[in-house]
Amino acid sequence: MKHNKYPQDQKSKPATASQPTTVVSLNQLESSFAPSPDEVARRAYFAYVNQGSQSGHEVQHWLDAEAELIAERDQTRVHGFHNRT
Repeated sequence: MKHNKYPQDQKSKPATASQPTTVVSLNQLESSFAPSPDEVARRAYFAYVNQGSQSGHEVQHWLDAEAELIAERDQTRVHGFHNRT
């Protein structure tokens, strides 16, 4: 017979206790609108090329690209385009 090294105290939490679903749902919605690193990298690369391929502005290109993508996704969320099939 195996002995559990870390027994759980069943009196401390009822079996049906769970985390608030509203917090989880909001975090899932927000993360679904966050651009992927590949999308941001692609947009940042095009900014780099369009501005003459000058080095030293990589971080600014990345931050601008990320902000543009988030703004675009917020626009579609406001207008409800993401719900259409």
